[in-house]
Amino acid sequence: MKIVVLMDSFKGSLSSEEAGNAVKAGIIASGTDADVSVFRFADGGEGTLEAFLAADKGSRRVSVPVSDPIGRVTDACYGVLSDDTVVLEIAQAAGLYLLSEDERDPMHTTTKGVGQLLRHAINSGYRRFIVALGGSSTNDCGLGMLKELGLIVADDKGKPVEDGAAGLSKAVSIDDRELLPQIAECEITIACDVENPLSGPNGASVVFAPQKGATSEEVKEMDEWMRHFSDVVKERYPNADADAKGAGAAGGLGYAFRTFFNAKMKPGANTLIEKTDIEKRIAESDLVITGEGRMDAQTAMGKAPARIAQLAKRYNKPVIAIAGCAGDGYEKCKEIGIDEIYFATPDDMELSEAMKRDVAGSNIERTVYRIMRNDI
Repeated sequence: MKIVVLMDSFKGSLSSEEAGNAVKAGIIASGTDADVSVFRFADGGEGTLEAFLAADKGSRRVSVPVSDPIGRVTDACYGVLSDDTVVLEIAQAAGLYLLSEDERDPMHTTTKGVGQLLRHAINSGYRRFIVALGGSSTNDCGLGMLKELGLIVADDKGKPVEDGAAGLSKAVSIDDRELLPQIAECEITIACDVENPLSGPNGASVVFAPQKGATSEEVKEMDEWMRHFSDVVKERYPNADADAKGAGAAGGLGYAFRTFFNAKMKPGANTLIEKTDIEKRIAESDLVITGEGRMDAQTAMGKAPARIAQLAKRYNKPVIAIAGCAGDGYEKCKEIGIDEIYFATPDDMELSEAMKRDVAGSNIERTVYRIMRNDI
C-alpha cells in the first residue's frame, strides 16, 4: 500500500513536515504495511520556500541581510531552483513571526526588506520569480518595497513619504523614472490564495490588519489611506486595479506586484504542484492524507487540502484529512474531494494545550493510529 502524506502546517504548532511526520508515525505504530511518503506542502504562506527547496534536489538557498518589519537587520533568504527560478517568501523579511506581540504595528511596519531581497536576486541575474505572499506583518501597499527598488513617492512638498501605512496617507505623487529597470525583464508569479481587494469591507485593512495589531480606529484610517494611495497610483498607471482578486494580499503587496511588476497571480498550492512531481506521486498512490490546523469553509475555497483533494480525485484516489479542530462550514470540504475528515484534538483539551508542538504531534499520531486500526 502506497500512502502519500501532504499536510499543510498547523499554524503556531507544527510545520508541514512535522505534521506529516506525525501522520507517518501513526501509520507505522498501527502496524499497517505501507510505503509512506511525506512531502512538505504549502499554499503560498509560511513554509512555501521550504516546500520548494525540499522538492527540488538541485535547489540552493541564498542568504541576504535585510531590514525586518521595524528596521532591524535580519538574515533572510530566497531559494534558487534548478531551473534558476527564484522562490521568495515575503515572510522572510516582512513576516509577523519576526515580531513579538508588542512590536506589531501595521501603521508603521515596512516591506523594505522584501525590496532588498528582490534587488539582490535581480542584481544576481535572476529573472523568473515565484513570490509567496503569506504571513506578512505589514499593511503598506508594498510602499517600503517599492521605495527600495527606486519608486519615488512624494508628499505635497515634494519630499519622500515615510515607510509604513502612515506614509500612504501623505502620498500625492509617484515617480517611477528611477525604478530598477531590470524589473521590466522579470517574470513574476504570485503564489497566493487570498482573493481580497485592496480596500473596502473585504480589503486588506479590514480583514487582515487586526491580526497584525491594528485597532479598530487604525483599521478605518488605513483603509482610507490605501484607497487614497490607489487613486494616486491610478493617475500614473490607469490600468491599476485595486479591486482585482488578491490585490489586498499581504497588506497590499498583491496590488504592488500586479501594478508595478505586471505579476500574475496563481493559487499557491497549484504553483508548487506544477514545479514538483507531487502529481505523479499521487497518481501512483493508494491513499492520500492531507490536512491543516483548522478546517472550515475557507479550506474548501482553495486552501492546500482542497487543492490536494481535487488533484487526487483526478486519479480516483481516496483522500482523508486530519485537522486540529473544526471551523464553521468544514463539511463543505467533502464536496471538493475529501472523503473523511478527522479532528485530532480531544473535545476536553484546552486550545492552549493543543497548540503545544509535542501535544499537537501526539494528537495527530494517535488519531492516525486509530484510523488505521479502524478504531475511530
